[in-house]
Amino acid sequence: MSDVAARLSGPFPIRHDDLGALNALFSDAFSERYRRDGMVGVRVPPLNPAIWRFAIEGAGSGAMLWRDGLGRIAAFNVAHASGSEGWMGPLAVRDEFQGRGLGRSVVRAAIEHLRSAGCRVIGLETMPRTMDNIGFYATQGFSPGHLTLTLSIDATPLTDVRPPLLSHHGAAEREAIIAECNALAGGIRAGLDFTREIGITLRHALGDCLLLRDDAGGLEGFALFHDVPLVEGRSREEIRVLKLALVEQSYMPRMAEALQAQARRSGALRCAIRVQGEYDVAFRSLVARGARVRWSDLRMTLVGFTDPKPARGMVLSNWEI
Repeated sequence: MSDVAARLSGPFPIRHDDLGALNALFSDAFSERYRRDGMVGVRVPPLNPAIWRFAIEGAGSGAMLWRDGLGRIAAFNVAHASGSEGWMGPLAVRDEFQGRGLGRSVVRAAIEHLRSAGCRVIGLETMPRTMDNIGFYATQGFSPGHLTLTLSIDATPLTDVRPPLLSHHGAAEREAIIAECNALAGGIRAGLDFTREIGITLRHALGDCLLLRDDAGGLEGFALFHDVPLVEGRSREEIRVLKLALVEQSYMPRMAEALQAQARRSGALRCAIRVQGEYDVAFRSLVARGARVRWSDLRMTLVGFTDPKPARGMVLSNWEI
């Protein structure tokens, strides 16, 4: 590497014209991570550019990158704040810059951004088998918590029943319903605010927000999902739940039934739900419905910025894009 290329600067905001290079670095870095973990044949594909745009717009000034002396992307980190909850990811450092302290700068910049945003929870997720990553994040002040388990549940046959969606309401009603969703989530974990994620999802037609109500019309839960393909060039195989809140864990079978029906209406084969291990009642109810565990991630939180289990109800907040 030349002396010019070795010079690093940043962070800079991620722009939409950075997406091609960003996607290439993402694919290369995560494929190399799998190779080092012994999964030589795994190649991480580039993500759907629409998903990158969602992440960058949602993160705002938390979407950061660093450049080498030739102007090429050397590293990036996308730090998200949903009210009081902050998390970072994806993040990556180009292979030739690893071991030079850039990774520490990338993580510390995200921490400072999230602290400045007033986040009371700051965390990330990493692969539980990757000892290097876990050890590195531990040196940056993060402690391991529960596993996050990705479960997939098959879509149900198409019927005339339409799951109640936020998009079924007029623009004038949506603002009030989003506030209702935030009040429900904030009543379970104080300070949560998913307004930005819900708004971007509907504005760019990436998915929708499913509403679970009781017989009197009271909101018992909601699930924000995306149904656009995650991987560039792939067909629509699944809908993915990004945020989910329920007044009681025991309501998960009803929510799962609605999501399975929505998956079919979206033209997908299944629904993917990422469940934190602390919610054992919800996890067991999904397994009882035939859900299969497909992947696991280790959730880590910064010391002093942990997310204690709520006394009642549950909130699933996806810490991946």
